[in-house]
Amino acid sequence: MSKSIIVTGAGGGIGESIARKASSTGYKVGVLDVNKDAAEHVANSLPNAIALHASTSDPDQVQQALDKFEEVPNALVNNAGIVRFGPLIDLSVEDWKSVLEVNLTGAFICSQAVANLMKNNGGGAIVNMTSIGGIQPNVNGGSYGSGKAALHLLTRQMSVEWGGFGIRVNSVAPGFIDGGMSAPIFEDTEIRTTREERVPSRRLGTVEDVAHAVLFLCSDEGSYINGNQIVVDGSVTNSLMASFPRPKSVDSVGAEES
Repeated sequence: MSKSIIVTGAGGGIGESIARKASSTGYKVGVLDVNKDAAEHVANSLPNAIALHASTSDPDQVQQALDKFEEVPNALVNNAGIVRFGPLIDLSVEDWKSVLEVNLTGAFICSQAVANLMKNNGGGAIVNMTSIGGIQPNVNGGSYGSGKAALHLLTRQMSVEWGGFGIRVNSVAPGFIDGGMSAPIFEDTEIRTTREERVPSRRLGTVEDVAHAVLFLCSDEGSYINGNQIVVDGSVTNSLMASFPRPKSVDSVGAEES
């Protein structure tokens, strides 16, 4: 049985990796991106893919892209996103809104449009791309973290409201990923080394690490996983206490014998 998937923001970075992984496992892929040339470049390099040009925050453009795809996708990955970092004290309302418009509202627009198709076609899987920035606050992160935290809650709400239609909705929260929007950060070798050392797994994540998690959630192997978030971060979000010093004298179990 053939299967199909639409990946937003698939013109590069993590989205492109997800599109390529999906293609390699037999999906027909809708490579959706606001950058038409980028979408066409990726789609033309895959055996069974179609470029879809749309801004995810424009309902009319999203619908036109779905019409061009010409079938109900089995899966949707809401990966499209932007950043406008800066301290909250100085952040413009325009920058605050622009990030939420794409990262949160865009995911809602795409999910709603696809869910209305899926519910009459036996269901499907939706995966929203969140972030560890939506789990732990990121200084000078603008509205990025707030939007990702809201997207995680929206994921859970969708899973409850749409589960009866056979639609599973989950999210994937990447950590320090060597690629995509984070690529410029790791061009600084000092920052790269420091972050690698502080990740409990002692390495940065790859775009392929994220793609594997996403495709698992889209697959039959994840058929009973609904409303959950997979954190792909090498355990960074669990390591807060490890960054604070403690005396070795207390690193023992139980009281000393008298």
